Amino acid sequence: MSDLTRRGFGRVAAGMAASSLAAPALAQSANPIRIGYSMSLSGGLAANGRSSVLAHKIWMEDTNARGGLLGRPVELVYYDDQSNPGNVPALYTKLIDVDKVDIVTSPYATAMIAPAMPVVMQHGMCFVTLFGAGVNEAFKYDRHFSMNVTGDNIKETYARGFLEVAYKMLPTPPRSIAILAVDNDFAQRAAESARYLSRQRGLRIAYDRSYPPTTVDFTPTLRAVQATRPDLFFIASYPPDSNGILRAASELRITAPIFGGGMVGPQTAAVQAQLGPILNNLVNWDVYSPEPTMKFPGVEAFHAKYRARAQEEQVDLLGNYLQPYAYAQMQVVEQALKRVGKIDQAALAADMHANEFRTIVGDIRFSALGEWAQDRNLIVQFQGIKDGDLEKYKQPGTKVILYPESLRSGTLRTPYGAPA
Repeated sequence: MSDLTRRGFGRVAAGMAASSLAAPALAQSANPIRIGYSMSLSGGLAANGRSSVLAHKIWMEDTNARGGLLGRPVELVYYDDQSNPGNVPALYTKLIDVDKVDIVTSPYATAMIAPAMPVVMQHGMCFVTLFGAGVNEAFKYDRHFSMNVTGDNIKETYARGFLEVAYKMLPTPPRSIAILAVDNDFAQRAAESARYLSRQRGLRIAYDRSYPPTTVDFTPTLRAVQATRPDLFFIASYPPDSNGILRAASELRITAPIFGGGMVGPQTAAVQAQLGPILNNLVNWDVYSPEPTMKFPGVEAFHAKYRARAQEEQVDLLGNYLQPYAYAQMQVVEQALKRVGKIDQAALAADMHANEFRTIVGDIRFSALGEWAQDRNLIVQFQGIKDGDLEKYKQPGTKVILYPESLRSGTLRTPYGAPA
């Protein structure tokens, strides 16, 4: 762990000597373009926060090697928000009023982005965010842009792929669904989507409960769900409870035809290594998989750089989740700055609304609310898993894409819990 992380904040200079060698036009004394944000380097969100910073660093180094932006080197200025939303407003006030950063981007996660919004809005800053869900529904800020696949209307889109897979790939149409969700904002939105879309299809909701984030023992809950014998089991959970739920499901030998839904945790290398074959045939929401259908230009080069440094930086070893999106977040800033040609917050926002962006996670456009104009919630299935070795997750075939059809790379295997 670096000294910066140990001190609880980070400020990464642009590496002027290396940049000068790669791009002689960049003068040693050039005034850097400074991009500032808070990020969870400690606390419950640190695993994703710290790996996002590594992705940002790789983007910064790539950009400076090409000559920087607007003839100036790029510098990142970031502080540890300790996964505490209460720390965020003061950090953004400091970044804008004291550090005088040119651009602000966001922390990771809905709960951390929302408290930054009033400060960013008060200062009229353009704000490209990372994995927030519906943050701008209440604010309706026209300079907010979200790097997240969920799109404008989570209620109508989030669980759609899960149900599409069930109806199109099961031998007989499902008749019932169980819904279980942790009591937090994102999970409740996910559960609402499953509930709403299930009712539209006439599915009987056999079980529909929430549980507190402090829950440790999921065995009694899963026994109650199991007693309803649902065809589909939709779970909206966060990493600590995802592990507990999946371990309890394995111990109870739950074999629902389709089990999974909106679990956050199985997307990460640490959980994949810990759970191994318990993940077999899990059908779940995701954002990226190294399948042939997602080989967007630049993503393999990014992963090569990221994985070469991940162990030393003590972050997610694979980078198969939000990490490419963190790099793409900065690509949006980069492309808008190049088109506008100057740091002008209003002009940058107008450009982001008007143009398409080519990124390592594909080509994207933003809606009026700043969400992706076209949602891209993936439904994947873990297949053929016999152990916790991570090498297989670098190759196609372990986490196949079932939805959307344009990215599909495999077919459904059922039931959950069947041996590999």
